[in-house]
Amino acid sequence: MVAAASPEAVKDVDGAVKDGTPPRDVQILKQVTDLFLSNVDRLRESQISAFDELLVPLIDRTEAGTLAHLSEALSTTALAPGKTIRKLAFHDDAVAAAPVLRRSARLSDGDLIEIAKTHSQQHLLAIAGRRTLNEALTDALMRRGDVNVSNALARNAGAKFSECGYATLVGRAERDESLTEKLGLRLDLPANLLREILSKATDIVLARFLTAPRPSVQKKAPGPGAAGAGQVSAAPQRKVDYTQAQSHVLELNRTGKLTDSVINKFAVRSEYNNVIAALSLKTDVKIEAIAPLVESDRLYGLIVACKAARLSWSATTMIIRNRPDCPPATPREFEQAQAIFEGLLLSAAQYSIRFGADQMALKKV
Repeated sequence: MVAAASPEAVKDVDGAVKDGTPPRDVQILKQVTDLFLSNVDRLRESQISAFDELLVPLIDRTEAGTLAHLSEALSTTALAPGKTIRKLAFHDDAVAAAPVLRRSARLSDGDLIEIAKTHSQQHLLAIAGRRTLNEALTDALMRRGDVNVSNALARNAGAKFSECGYATLVGRAERDESLTEKLGLRLDLPANLLREILSKATDIVLARFLTAPRPSVQKKAPGPGAAGAGQVSAAPQRKVDYTQAQSHVLELNRTGKLTDSVINKFAVRSEYNNVIAALSLKTDVKIEAIAPLVESDRLYGLIVACKAARLSWSATTMIIRNRPDCPPATPREFEQAQAIFEGLLLSAAQYSIRFGADQMALKKV
């Protein structure tokens, strides 16, 4: 274990820094980094600044691949030496700059905007991956960013967009199906722009929207006992017998009683076997395709199914509010849901739900 930093230890290292050769520089860089990280919780601001005087000269004499390790090591430390972080962030080689650009809290918005205006697309892509981005920063990234930067921003739930920024993304999405899909899944996309996205989306993208999960759920970290990164542990889905529900709604439909009011009551009473059977009958889509839409975190597929079934917005709202074992919809989600419902043509909704059902069936083959 490295001893606590002392003026004598720092002085000894300082001498070695000034007299170093390239191989020696790499060794000293590692030693200084280890010394800092082992003592960071005990250092005063003046002592942290002293490490800047050691590290900054070494950065100028060290190749980018080696600096990447320093950048990675310091990127998550809130007390990292400020000049060192800026030196790494402004490095011409994105290999050295990327870790601190993605994660370091020591960089100001002004620093990041300046880098966005002057450095490579790889620098911009790293900034686009930060946990949070304000509107001024996303605007700067949008002005110079290529298609990869646009997609990274659209995928980043912590990125905030100005009205101009969102309009720019929507314009670019006309030529980029992947960007269209990412934008359509954002919870903060204004309703009018969501309608525009949906009106221009291809059949394939609309089908993907049907069962896409809510982005915030998608990003949730696995809890204790999870199988590991990239894996989701879930209980096996229980087999539901819809025979009785199908018979019930068929009879109601035969006698002209399968109305909005009746489906509304099914939802209020949490009789979701009946809700699913009714949507299946009214859309002419198999129950196996309708059930996942009702149970999904994402509302898009359910909205399309309700529109295709000719339900009113009032009945659709009741179905959304009373879904079993689903998180409550946010006000923003309801705003988006109503925009989708009101903006979709009946014919488009009916085609989308059937096309989406076909796509889901093909995945299971």
